[in-house]
Amino acid sequence: MIRVRVPTVLFSLIALLSACGEGGGTSSGSTSTPTTSTPTPTPTPASTGTCSLRDRQDWAAAQLREWYLFPDTLPSTLDPTPYTTVGDYIDALTATARAQRKDRYFTYLTSIASENAYYNSGSSAGYGFRLTLDPTAGRLFVAESFEGAPALAAGLDRGTEILAIGTSAGNLRTVSAILAAEGSAGLSTALGPDTSGTSRTFQVTDSGGTRTVSISKADYALTPVSSRFGAQILNDGGRQVGYINLRTFISTADPALRSAFASFRAAGVTNIIIDLRYNGGGLISIAELMSNLLGANRSTSEVIDYTTFRPEKSANNITAMFAPQPESVAPTKVAFIGTSGTASASELVIAAQIPYLHANAGLIGTNTYGKPVGQIALDRSQCDDRLRVIAFALQNANHQGAYYNGLAGTVEASCQADDDLTHPMGNPQERSTRAALDYLAGRSCTAVTATATSALQSGQAARVATLRQPMELLSPERPGTIQREVPGAF
Repeated sequence: MIRVRVPTVLFSLIALLSACGEGGGTSSGSTSTPTTSTPTPTPTPASTGTCSLRDRQDWAAAQLREWYLFPDTLPSTLDPTPYTTVGDYIDALTATARAQRKDRYFTYLTSIASENAYYNSGSSAGYGFRLTLDPTAGRLFVAESFEGAPALAAGLDRGTEILAIGTSAGNLRTVSAILAAEGSAGLSTALGPDTSGTSRTFQVTDSGGTRTVSISKADYALTPVSSRFGAQILNDGGRQVGYINLRTFISTADPALRSAFASFRAAGVTNIIIDLRYNGGGLISIAELMSNLLGANRSTSEVIDYTTFRPEKSANNITAMFAPQPESVAPTKVAFIGTSGTASASELVIAAQIPYLHANAGLIGTNTYGKPVGQIALDRSQCDDRLRVIAFALQNANHQGAYYNGLAGTVEASCQADDDLTHPMGNPQERSTRAALDYLAGRSCTAVTATATSALQSGQAARVATLRQPMELLSPERPGTIQREVPGAF
């Protein structure tokens, strides 16, 4: 995600493949004035007001030429005729910025209705699990399952391996066969469309053995902080450590975050683990709420972050200041668990702490995605088109913001760790959580690098070893809103 708050502008952010932001809300206690309105899109000179492909393409191109953060990378002219979708045309327009790693499909067209439904409540249709792929071994696992959704009700949870997928038990195809024939895109296709009622049969294996289950996609509301493990106080050798896992920055995270930090404050906790390992972003108001909840000892004259547009749009620039909340704590040390799925708003929260905590704000796990830019939302309601355009750059109070290759080169402390699917997140035995506890206690570790590998083994040891490999969250070629903000969700 990346955010929002500019007068008349609705922001969003992106991660992994993308993440979004919103236009406002005052829950963060920020001193800037947010708004939920979107900018007025520039009319296309030849526009007929219809929703034909050409009309929509021309409209999208006009918005990019007015708002795009990297106007020098746009082609001077580009005939839309060869492109069969608006999305393909947008991708062609932004190809140069993508080659420079500045816009990795962060600019895209989506549905106004579906995006609003997600940001307001986390509403979507799916199985309600997050999938991660071991690309070396060609194996697919459940990274986590969401409360109140079909997958968890069917007994599929973190560490379950999906061996085969079919529309029935009679036509199951193994994951390895699908990958060999169609690549990871074939897995997304095999899981079926994101519509309620879509049913698939899975052959799975976990600690309970191998079995076949059928699951139907259903509408569910994503719980941003898990009721099972999302907020807790860990005891590490007699030292209390606050732990919170935030899945996504949506508006319903506000009360859960406040409740968690209130419990930390009441317990006198000053060492905190913030688990953002799969968090692709979301609303800027929630990102700044989290920064403020970490800022009991910050003053209202201290900067959270700077938002900067291209020069001719500089009237929209914003400086966000801290606004401590009643639930805020004053941490002495914070461990941020991250992976390549940690992007946008998540990276903003981490970066915002560096100028104040320095080496006492550590990145645990692996390098993050690398998205120090954000989007505005430009709406064309008659076509249900919302164009998310990369329009601004983000920097922390030290003006650090060019982390296009992830935060590993920006943080002052880090500890490498695997995403250990053999244990629940937040369990002290889970490798990333353990590394976070070690960092908070001052124990030595290996710094995070851009990549990490380990040897594969065989038998039961191979299954455990594979679960500790650097994994890739599964994503469709054209992710929907939830998959941009909750990478790997299906």
